[in-house]
Amino acid sequence: MVPGRYVLVGYDGSRGSEEALAWAVEEARLRRLPLKIVHAWHWPYPADYRDEEGSTFLRRAGQHLLDRGVELARARMPGLEIHGRLVNGPAYLALTREARESRLAVVGSHGDGEVPVGSTALRLPARATRPVVVVRGGGAGHRRVVAGVDGSAGGESALAFAFEQAALRGWSLRVVHGCWEPSAASERDLALFAEEEKLVRVAEERLERAVESWRERFPEVEAVVAVPPLPPREALFEEARGADLMVAGNRGTGGFDPLLLGATSGALLEHAPCTVAIVQPGYGQAEDEEAEVEEPD
Repeated sequence: MVPGRYVLVGYDGSRGSEEALAWAVEEARLRRLPLKIVHAWHWPYPADYRDEEGSTFLRRAGQHLLDRGVELARARMPGLEIHGRLVNGPAYLALTREARESRLAVVGSHGDGEVPVGSTALRLPARATRPVVVVRGGGAGHRRVVAGVDGSAGGESALAFAFEQAALRGWSLRVVHGCWEPSAASERDLALFAEEEKLVRVAEERLERAVESWRERFPEVEAVVAVPPLPPREALFEEARGADLMVAGNRGTGGFDPLLLGATSGALLEHAPCTVAIVQPGYGQAEDEEAEVEEPD
C-alpha cells in the first residue's frame, strides 16, 4: 500500500472498535482510499513462561478476530479496498508504527464514561505522527465539526483537518477560541484582560484572519467563528455538546514533552461526549494531504 494513501483502523472486537471501524470505512469511502485494519495480539505473561502452543493459539484467535473485522468492513462497503494486518505487541505501539504511513488512524473509545489512563485512545494520539480520530458513540446527528484554535502550530493543523472533515462529510464547522487564558497571553495582550469586550473583539478579528484562507480553499463549508470569554478547555467542552466531531491540536502553547498530550487535548479525549480528532503540527501543509472530496449524500 502506498504510504500516506490509506486509512488505518484498530480493531479488537469490542463495541468501541466496531464504532471505529464504521467511522473508518466511511472515511476511506469519502477519501477514495484503501482501508487497513489492524489487530494486535501479544503474549500476556512474562517471556520466561512463553510456550509455542499457547502463542500459536493466541495468534490464531487474533487472526480470527481480524478476519471478522475485515468481513464487517466489506459488508458495510462492498467494493472498498480492504487489507487486514495481524501484528504482535501492545496495541498502542503496533498502531503507532502502522500509523506512520497512513493518512490518519482511527481507534475506538471503550465505554461511555471516562477513557482509562494508559489506554490506546490516549497513548496513540500522543505518539502518532498522523491525525488520530478517537470515536465515541455512533454520533449524535448534529452534523457539526468543532475546531479548537489557540494560535499554536497544532491549532493551525486542527483548523486544516476540521475544514477538510467538514467538506468531506457535508457538515457545518464552528471554529472556537476560548480567549480567557491570561497565562498564555503575550505581554502586549495582557492589558486586554481588563476590558472583556475589547479582548473578545481583538481575538475574534485574529480568528477571522486565521480562518480566511481556509474559507477560500473550502468555500462549500459553512464556517462560523466563536470567541467566548472562557478558558479554552471550558469553551471546548461547552461546544462539544453540539458536535459530532471535535478537532484539537495534540498540544497547544504549553506542550513540551513529545510523549504527552496537551492538557486540553488530553481532557477532551478523556471526557468529551463526542468523537475527538487529535492533529499534529504540520498537517495540511503538504500537497499530498489535500482532501479528495466526494459530494456528500
